[in-house]
Amino acid sequence: MNENLKNEIPVFAKYPIPKGNAKRVAAIVTQYWQDSHAHVIVGRLLGDLDYKPKVEVVSLYTDQVPDNDMSREEAARCEVPIYATIEEAIKAPYADGGLDGVIIIGEHGDYPVDELGRKWYPRRRFLEEVLSVLDDLDLQVPVFSDKHLSYNIEDTVWMYEQLQKRELPFMGGSSIPHTPQVPAFDPKLLEEAGEIFVVSFSGAIEIYGYHALELLQSLAEKRAGWEQGVRAVKALRGAQIWEALDRGEWPEDLLVQAYAHFHTGTAYPKHTEDTAVLFMVEYVNGTKGYVLQQENWINQWGFAFRPESGEIVSAMSVGDLERPYRHFETLTRMVEEFIITGIQPFPTKRILLSSGLTNYIMEALHQDQRLETPELQFDK
Repeated sequence: MNENLKNEIPVFAKYPIPKGNAKRVAAIVTQYWQDSHAHVIVGRLLGDLDYKPKVEVVSLYTDQVPDNDMSREEAARCEVPIYATIEEAIKAPYADGGLDGVIIIGEHGDYPVDELGRKWYPRRRFLEEVLSVLDDLDLQVPVFSDKHLSYNIEDTVWMYEQLQKRELPFMGGSSIPHTPQVPAFDPKLLEEAGEIFVVSFSGAIEIYGYHALELLQSLAEKRAGWEQGVRAVKALRGAQIWEALDRGEWPEDLLVQAYAHFHTGTAYPKHTEDTAVLFMVEYVNGTKGYVLQQENWINQWGFAFRPESGEIVSAMSVGDLERPYRHFETLTRMVEEFIITGIQPFPTKRILLSSGLTNYIMEALHQDQRLETPELQFDK
């Protein structure tokens, strides 16, 4: 390797994982390689990326082992056993010192992609196997599952219902709602937000759209009545977006204010991105949510909302674009505190709604029509 290039690659300290009285967790992942979600979350719990962990990883299961795998080397460094099945990864440490939590990272890997553009990550299978083992052991411990519950609404609802049935402490979702929101604003203003507009990026509609939809949900749930859920969704693509704008079907002024924080030098590039998609969400309590996602305009998430009284409020959700991706440090610390305390940092229903929204948006985009969302409507 060129020495000058070598010197440009950041080197991060590695810390020992805690032993003794630390809470003990099993990690269940799809793949583990540099900068994968397993690396930036579980890797931190193994003391990588300048992170000092508070919990002890006592077992690891990897569903796939690609050529660029890091799990074997890192597990050997930390003396963490790798097991061939999820059952072993939970039962073995439980029998030898106990188990206090399970972390599931079902992101990345070689899995099918269907005609809707959904990747069939095995998150339901992972959770189903975890719950089966916990049932066998009569064990109730906190469970974290990264990103959305599943790629389809049937599995999403099943997973949520199984967690509710067992009354297990559960945390899931995206790192983006926990990033700094710049500039800061009074969150009480969201209590009267009638319209919320999130701007997103990437041509990977499902996996990046989920981040935007959970950001939307985290904002929308500040308004009273959010627990009633979502009535319907609609998704537009390319020219349909601008035709809908001409008909006054979505608020351009919110989009302009959201993009104003990105210093692109010009107004947002209307009509220039055929691959753009627009999500439209109708909440039961009357709130309207929008997500515009594109490939090339910006590389962060942002939002704007309109209080029922007062001026438009807007901000960026500022993540770390370079290694070590410190927004994942924030998420990892939240996961640790969740494992240690057993206290959920936000309502589980947020993950049901953001997951279900992702499922329905992908279906609506494929069918090119507005869809009612009965599974996402609740009495309270």
